[in-house]
Amino acid sequence: MGQADDRKSMTYTAHYDNRLGNYNMADQEMKANRHEQTVKHLDSLYICLKRQILRYQSYSLGLFPNIGDPENPSQIGNVRDSIYCATATWALSQAYRRIDDDQGRTYELSQSAVKCMRGILFCWLRQADKPEKFKRNQSAVYALQSKFHIVTGDPVSRDEECEHLQIDVVALFLLSMVQMISAGLEIIFTTDEVNFIQNLVFYVERAYRTPDYGMWERGSKYNNGSSELHASSIGLAKAALESINGLNLFGEQGASWSVIYVDIDAHNRNRTIFETVLPRESNSKNTDASLLPTICWPGFATHESHLRSRTVEKVQHKLQGKYGIKRYLRDGLHTVVEDKNRKYYKPAEIKMFDGIECEWPIFYLFLIIDGMFENDKESVKKYIKMLKPLLKETSNGITVPKYYYVPADVLMLERSRPGSQRKVASLEGSNGTIFLWGQAVYLVSQLLVEGLISLSDLDPIRRHLPASERPRFSSRYSCFQGTPPDLVIQVVLIAESVRLQQQLATYGIQTQTPHQVEPIQIWAPQELTKAYEYLGINKKLNLTGRPSRPFGGLSTSKVYRVCGKTVLCYPLLFEDSDFYLSQDLSLVIDNCKNDLAFLSKCWKLDGRPTFCMILRESNMRGSHFGEYLELLSQLKRGEVDGVRVRTARLQSLISSACVEHLDFLHSVEDPSIFISFQEKSTPSAFRSLSEVANYGEVEEEQSIVYQDMQHRSVVELVHALRMTDSYKMKAQILHILLNREGAHYRIEDSTITQRLEALSHKAGLHRHWWVVRFCSALLGKLVDSLAPSITSILVRGKQVTLGVFGHEEEVVDKPVSPNEIKNILYGKCLPYDICQAVLQQELIIYIGKLIGTAPELFDGILKIRIGWFVHAMQIELAEIGRHVDISNLSPHHVKRHLIAILTRTARESDTRTPLRKRQLDGALNRVPKDFYDNVWETLERTPGGIKVAGYLLPQQPTLSDMTMYELNFSLLVEQMLSKIVDPSYRQIVVETFMVVSTILRRNPELEFQKAVEMDKIIGEAFEEFQRDRSRLQGEEKQDDMNRFYNTPPNIKHGTTAYISKAVVRNLLDGEMHLMTEDMCVLS
Repeated sequence: MGQADDRKSMTYTAHYDNRLGNYNMADQEMKANRHEQTVKHLDSLYICLKRQILRYQSYSLGLFPNIGDPENPSQIGNVRDSIYCATATWALSQAYRRIDDDQGRTYELSQSAVKCMRGILFCWLRQADKPEKFKRNQSAVYALQSKFHIVTGDPVSRDEECEHLQIDVVALFLLSMVQMISAGLEIIFTTDEVNFIQNLVFYVERAYRTPDYGMWERGSKYNNGSSELHASSIGLAKAALESINGLNLFGEQGASWSVIYVDIDAHNRNRTIFETVLPRESNSKNTDASLLPTICWPGFATHESHLRSRTVEKVQHKLQGKYGIKRYLRDGLHTVVEDKNRKYYKPAEIKMFDGIECEWPIFYLFLIIDGMFENDKESVKKYIKMLKPLLKETSNGITVPKYYYVPADVLMLERSRPGSQRKVASLEGSNGTIFLWGQAVYLVSQLLVEGLISLSDLDPIRRHLPASERPRFSSRYSCFQGTPPDLVIQVVLIAESVRLQQQLATYGIQTQTPHQVEPIQIWAPQELTKAYEYLGINKKLNLTGRPSRPFGGLSTSKVYRVCGKTVLCYPLLFEDSDFYLSQDLSLVIDNCKNDLAFLSKCWKLDGRPTFCMILRESNMRGSHFGEYLELLSQLKRGEVDGVRVRTARLQSLISSACVEHLDFLHSVEDPSIFISFQEKSTPSAFRSLSEVANYGEVEEEQSIVYQDMQHRSVVELVHALRMTDSYKMKAQILHILLNREGAHYRIEDSTITQRLEALSHKAGLHRHWWVVRFCSALLGKLVDSLAPSITSILVRGKQVTLGVFGHEEEVVDKPVSPNEIKNILYGKCLPYDICQAVLQQELIIYIGKLIGTAPELFDGILKIRIGWFVHAMQIELAEIGRHVDISNLSPHHVKRHLIAILTRTARESDTRTPLRKRQLDGALNRVPKDFYDNVWETLERTPGGIKVAGYLLPQQPTLSDMTMYELNFSLLVEQMLSKIVDPSYRQIVVETFMVVSTILRRNPELEFQKAVEMDKIIGEAFEEFQRDRSRLQGEEKQDDMNRFYNTPPNIKHGTTAYISKAVVRNLLDGEMHLMTEDMCVLS
């Protein structure tokens, strides 16, 4: 029975195996056919690549020219175009890797790509002095060049002849290099090259504050030689920094000293500012096609889906046409009306290009590739269909024209009906020549669409995926992983002395001293800065290390392995700063909470952040200790204002921390140069902190009149200085002596400078803030992080002015160095209000943080005039009954009042009087929604322009140079309004603009013939107001306009009614033009 069953089973098995064999044979046959077709397809693409791209590659350096022309070969190569050609060549090599018998083509193509990348590196290595200078001064003079002779590698133009400052080019090189190295190519050969690449990282780290000339090498759209911040440059820099962090440039065979490091705080600034600027490209360009390769392939610079879709949709809506995508609006390049003999345009010239911009098919290719990465088949199908009729059949195969332009004979028709006329293909890419950038991107798109390469072949580091889904290079170095939803911040409490530790223990707060965390060291942030100065040093190339710039809160939240030691840094917040803000404990507590909130929002690295909090004995003294103790209690409970934290012994937190190995310090001969935080020794005569004197506020006697003191002799002044106990009088006497005798004049055993320092410190302990600020200003002090705060304001489309209210101001409209800010502040403030030289620094710091965390508070405020903000706060103090100089308030109270006035003025339901509301809105420079659009519409109807406070805003060339939604137009309007000296009057002018715009909008047939003088209209409205007040209430006429300012706008006999009448009178007094014969309608 068993044998029969076995035979039956064997029969069934044999039958099944026979069928399986048939299936396997069919499957193998299908696979063979597919393989054969794939090989044929790849071979045809290989022939096309050789014929269309590689034939033009330089034999010496591997660079590519812009245009491939066999009859008239070009010797000039653009770095960006060469990178894309190398990428296409490498992409085809990735496809051949799948083929068993590739006939050596994988290696051949790979080496062609390597040769190009190394050629670019060679050209830049010859300019190694430029990145060395650039990392300290981001000037266009020190920019790496972007065009070279493809054979010799020599620059083809002098620095001043071409706009070489293009951050995106260097970032694209770094990003492409990382992709290729990750795929197994060997591009970097020596330690010299490793050090140079590290300096290229320094080069792009400050993209967020470096105005450059962008992808198109023209800067602003006016093409007048001016640079501006470009979202595309910042975005590609961000992508490059994310990609290269922790990469070993020698690949899997590399040693620890060939790893690249990135400043995580610099990356974060690039990220936040990039996402703030989007969907704009820059101040002058509302959108730009260069954003497509930035947020799509190859950059993948953001994974915020809503921001990404808004940006792409804006490009499609504003720039897309039948023949491709325009670079940006009013782009004159290659149009038939552009003067090819001039490098720059004349004012108002770009108006000529409106509606006739060239359209570039290459951007359809970027959208096709993006559709493949997004798995959007409909989009891929749509753009392939739109692209197909634009391609050219030539003897070299299918080619991509560089652009399509509007021919001269249909210019007028195209301007009147954009998109209605035929466009003609450029000679480049259609008459036997090759537009190499377009052809390279076309080849990449073909490989993807035909399934010859996968997404991971083209993007080995998986940039198209969210950070948490990407592979990491090594667990030894930090890597970007995104912010986990359940992030917990580790907090280490370090007491500076045993005495403080014991005192805090009585409140149930457990801490550690520096001795107790040994062998782990606690470092001050400047020690970390000192360590990173060794990164990227190369004597042969004359490259120094990282510039001596302080690290931010993200970098100080890592644990470091340095020369065999474990190190944790505390943030700048807990440093004994030279500036006085650290003396205000309430502000320190507030900043501590803000730093924890910042970490919870911006931490993107693998592992938990570790926040080191230094507790000092001085924190225990004074009336704010209860507030400080409450913060420590919140930390102990595990939550601070909604942020999850965990306090524990440092040793137990290392395993879950983010750890960074600083292997580049292997060359440091004496590790003792790094000094750890020292524990404060307890004196032998031990006293508990409760026995140590507390510092309270002191009552100040009335200081003597400053003018009287100036006439006294030096002997009398020194005697008065010894005799008085008044801090304010001491400060004023030292001020006079400083002006007379200089900073180094000695009184007994100390100089004037030393006495000012001591007085400032002592006044801070007793919370006499006017004296603290006065002394700090006399000493010329500058707060940390001032330049980044200015940059944070600027990149959000704002401008900053520095100076005292009522006096000359200076506009800051581009990132500047700390020393430049210092010179402006002290130059503009000291002659009029000494304390404001430092008070305005405080406000810049507060505003820089607020605008990042609560940008809605600044809605309607385009120009942040710091001196006017101080005036607004002084008005607010007077309204709540506090008749005190704002310089007398603590920094914490100054910050609270700043937030209070911004919050109150931003709310609709404001209960203040019309006068107070106008004073504050005017001082803050806040305008209604759509205000600038209304001014634009008014300007369109006023050929003579608009005049305010003697400043004329002309209709031309303003309307020709700019567009309604352009940020630069709004800034121009603010420049006009800044001529007004009274905040209330400024606000009345704003209201008048709204009235004029409303009347003109309701009466489209009207147009002003002469300049609209806003001062005249307001003057007539005020006269009418006074006549009515005299007639109805018997009041005498007066010059003071406060009653007018205190009148609500939208009531009977309100300001709007009087302004409307004045506007109508100006219209009916012959200063208008009826565009039609229709009757005008005024309401």
